Amino acid sequence: MDVTLHLAQDPDADALLGRSPLALLVGMLLDQQIPMEWAFNGPATIARRMGTDGLDAHEIVAFEPETFARLLADKPAVHRYPGSMAKRIQQLCQYLVEHYDGDAEAIWRDVDSGQELLNRLEELPGFGKQKAQIFLALLGKQLGVRPKGWREAAGPYGEPKSFRSVADITGPESLAKVRAHKQEMKAAAKAARAAKSSGR
Repeated sequence: MDVTLHLAQDPDADALLGRSPLALLVGMLLDQQIPMEWAFNGPATIARRMGTDGLDAHEIVAFEPETFARLLADKPAVHRYPGSMAKRIQQLCQYLVEHYDGDAEAIWRDVDSGQELLNRLEELPGFGKQKAQIFLALLGKQLGVRPKGWREAAGPYGEPKSFRSVADITGPESLAKVRAHKQEMKAAAKAARAAKSSGR
């Protein structure tokens, strides 16, 4: 795997995401309750603090949990909730070691269909359906991983130029479009909640 990504908006962090399937998975796992760039910078920060130029599932699993949590909590913290995210990352890596011998790319290397890939992604610790669909769309749109039916399996995130998620971010302009879409979704959800409460 060697692709050019622009998710972290930082050359070194994006270079790691482009060459390391595990780093990309970890970035996707971190992408909740914090800005996208912060999340996808996380893998490079973790690797740097581990003293390596990449991430290895076996090495991460071998860390004593409290030590790994401190590694994420050091300032600047990798996530708003470094303790819980450290636990999730180790759970993800443990799953990869047990099911894929630590090889994250094996998740999508030999899949026959988009639905099969979605099922595999949904089985990952920390990946619900939405996160799995977004990651599937990212694989299809930017990494060329396009098993039969991948767009359908990715749902709305698989639509061309939908600018709904990280799957469509290829630079600052598309990042702004995705951010605007997320703001619109939040505003709509807030309005719906307000309407529901006022109707009681």
